[in-house]
Amino acid sequence: MNRTITILYFAWVRERLGKDQEIVDLPDSAVTVADLIGCLIESSADHREVLKNLEKLRFALDQDFVSLDQAIGSAKELAIFPPVTGG
Repeated sequence: MNRTITILYFAWVRERLGKDQEIVDLPDSAVTVADLIGCLIESSADHREVLKNLEKLRFALDQDFVSLDQAIGSAKELAIFPPVTGG
């Protein structure tokens, strides 16, 4: 049975991809957040362009901030967004 995960995009990430979310099939090879990001990068030129500088992005699995080496486990959503700044 294929697992899916909802990818949520915020701020300029959303603007550049032209969508606020997508549901993707989670390949068996995608064990960590980095693995899933790699799959997204391979999926289109737009994803490749937006996700090329991972140090400029933050990630959350089911609304908890995580690092790229975090296991996806049973998470239902991954949020991708630029760092939040105050002022």
